[in-house]
Amino acid sequence: MNKKTRPPHRNLAISLVVAIVALVGGIGGGGWYWWQSAIAPVQNQSQSQSQTKSAANLRQVSIPNGASAEEIGQILQQAGLIRSVTAWKVWTRWAGLQHSAGGFHAGTYQLSPQASLPDLAQAIWSGQVQQVSFTIPEGWSLKQMASYFDNLGWFTSQEFLDATQQIPRDRYPWLPENLPFLEGFLFPNTYQISVDQRTPEAVIGIMLTHFQDSALPVYENRSSFSDLSLNDWVTLASIVEKEAVIADERTRIAGVFWNRLRQDITLGSDPTVEYGLGITQTPDQPLTYAQVETPSPYNTYINAGLTPTPIASPGLASLKAVVSPEKTDFLYFVARYDGTHVFSRTLSEHLQAQAKIRDQQDTQQNSTNL
Repeated sequence: MNKKTRPPHRNLAISLVVAIVALVGGIGGGGWYWWQSAIAPVQNQSQSQSQTKSAANLRQVSIPNGASAEEIGQILQQAGLIRSVTAWKVWTRWAGLQHSAGGFHAGTYQLSPQASLPDLAQAIWSGQVQQVSFTIPEGWSLKQMASYFDNLGWFTSQEFLDATQQIPRDRYPWLPENLPFLEGFLFPNTYQISVDQRTPEAVIGIMLTHFQDSALPVYENRSSFSDLSLNDWVTLASIVEKEAVIADERTRIAGVFWNRLRQDITLGSDPTVEYGLGITQTPDQPLTYAQVETPSPYNTYINAGLTPTPIASPGLASLKAVVSPEKTDFLYFVARYDGTHVFSRTLSEHLQAQAKIRDQQDTQQNSTNL
């Protein structure tokens, strides 16, 4: 709803209503006391004695679309938030809210019985609806997000995954053509959303908008890799995101992958194999040779170049690393299982590093078993 009018200052509005009460009921009679009682916060005796419990006493109310000022007053009175619908009608009329072109906002609100009538009106007028937060960590895939929202009880995993296959290029024309789903483009962050907007389409829209505002400028303002497509940029950044654990190694890993791409060497990235097979390796259960040799469009041990799509949602640091990689001679790296990697220039050095790490793992396991 647009806000064509704004409520005057509270004191001015109250003064006007006091004048009306004086004319109707007489200040010298019961009118003044009625007005004071009507606009005062609704408090019982225990609430008056302990204001520290106000948060626990919040009342949730839902204001439907198109509700009139009188209907809103009835909702607030039924929730125990105001004493008098009549007082609400009088105040909203003189505050310029009752007949304005759509000032009150529909939605779900959490309001305090200790709030004054003007404060309640201002909260609904300005659309201070109840919000909840959700957090998408860097490196999560669409399936992980789907499971997360399902566990929150917002919607099912399948509903979310179905929605990610609807590419909203009408609202986000920068999205790549022929994108099968939105893997990689739902920007990881912590978000706030109205409780009334907890739908797959709404959360997807919020994340795409944040990608547009935060990530897209990095791509558009890149000083090198002018021929890098948007999809390839996000795809490579997603692989870097899954490989990099230590922040200091992020640009070096990006540099290694760029070197391998230039020399037509397969990327040989474990996370791409995991994504293609729908599994997650651990130190106790690493990828087997059979899994690494299993054909898949996402197997970068078998297939040259990048994967068909991103494999996760990269964070801003990984996206920046791809367009500003470290200049290095390294062509290989292997994980130490402590978050760091051993980088090598030749295959011989790489094989020696792998053997050394395996020996260290075997020694550690043997000492643990003693």
